[in-house]
Amino acid sequence: MALALSDEQARALRLRAQRLTRQQADEVNTVVGVAQALCGIQAQDAQAAALAVRVRSTGLVAADVERAQATERTVARTWGMRNTLHLLAAEDVGWLLPLLGPVNIAGCQRRYAELGLDAETLARGVRAICDVLERQGACTRAEIVTHLASVGIRAEGQAAPYLLNRAALEGLICLGPDRGAKTTYVLLGSWAKTGRSLSPEEALAELALRYLSAYGPATLADLAAWSGMPMSQLRVGWQHIHDQVAEVEISGAPAWMLKTRLDWLEEPLAERPLVRLLPAFDTYLLGYRSRDFMVASQFVKRINAGGGMLHPVVLVDGRAVGTWKIKRQRDHLEIIVEPFDRLAPEVQPGLETEAADLGRFLGTKAEVRVL
Repeated sequence: MALALSDEQARALRLRAQRLTRQQADEVNTVVGVAQALCGIQAQDAQAAALAVRVRSTGLVAADVERAQATERTVARTWGMRNTLHLLAAEDVGWLLPLLGPVNIAGCQRRYAELGLDAETLARGVRAICDVLERQGACTRAEIVTHLASVGIRAEGQAAPYLLNRAALEGLICLGPDRGAKTTYVLLGSWAKTGRSLSPEEALAELALRYLSAYGPATLADLAAWSGMPMSQLRVGWQHIHDQVAEVEISGAPAWMLKTRLDWLEEPLAERPLVRLLPAFDTYLLGYRSRDFMVASQFVKRINAGGGMLHPVVLVDGRAVGTWKIKRQRDHLEIIVEPFDRLAPEVQPGLETEAADLGRFLGTKAEVRVL
C-alpha cells in the first residue's frame, strides 16, 4: 500500500529536493552543482537564473554565476526543456540535448513553415552560422544576421531567432559571454566540455531519475509538463528506474519519489517558517503540471496573469504568499513585497534575512518593505 503523505510532508520533500532548505543549500555550493542538482535552471532571464542559484546555495555571489558560464565554462546556456533557455551543467549537455533537441525541433515545424524556413534554408542557415562563429568567435545576433545576408539568407523578424535556436537544438552552438547588454553565440563544441553521450534508453532513464531527484514526489505527467517530451518516450525511462522509486499518495492521488529520500520524512524542516524569495520563472513553480499545490487558486493570476511571464514569488513553507520586486535606490536595493493576504508576524524575520542575503549576493545592501 502506498504511503499517504500530508500536504505539509509533500511540500517539505519538494522543498528539500529543490535545495530550498538551508541544509540542502549547504550540500550543493557551486553554480554547476546547483544546475546539475536541478537538471537545469530556467534562464531566459539571466538575472533570474542567477537569483535561482542564490536561493539554493550559501556564500556564492552573482559574479560566480557569470564566471561559471564565461570563464570556467562548467555551465552552458542553451535551449533545453520545453524549448526554453536553461542554464545546464556542461557535462549534462552531452546526453540531455540529443534527447530534447529532436522533440523541440519537431515542435517548431509549423513555425518554420510560416517563416519560410524550408529544410534547405534551415540547413544553409545553420551552416552559415557555424561558419561565422568558427572564423570570428563569439558574435551577437546582429553580426550573425549580417553574415547570413551576405551569403543570401534573409533572416528578418523571427527567422534569425529560429535559425539560432535550430543550430543550438542540433548541438552546434550555445549562448556565449554577454557583450555589454548584448547576448553572443559561440560554437558549443569549442566552448564547453559537454560530457558523455548516452543511448536513448539510458538518457530517458537518467532524465526520469534526475527529475525525481529534483522534483519528487511527482508524477509521470509532471515530468512530461516539465520536460516537454511525449509521455510515450518518458514511460520508457520511468520503467527503467521503477526499482529505485517508491509510490506515495498525495491528496488521494498517486505520486512517486526516490526510495533513498524516504528517510527525509523522519527529519522535519529545521527552519519554520521557511521563507524564500524565489526569482521570476523559478523551477519550483515550473516543475509540475499544476501549481495548485503551491499557489492557492485565487492567487494564481497574481503570479501568472497570462503569457509566459512568471513573477518572483515569496514562498513560505512551500506555499506562495505574495510577489516581490527589486527597486534600486541610490545606495541600496529595496525589496518590495506585495503579499496576497496579511502575513503572519513570524514571517518578517525570514523576509529580512532573505533580503539581506539577496543584497549580499548582488554586492550591495538590501532592505525589505512590505506593502
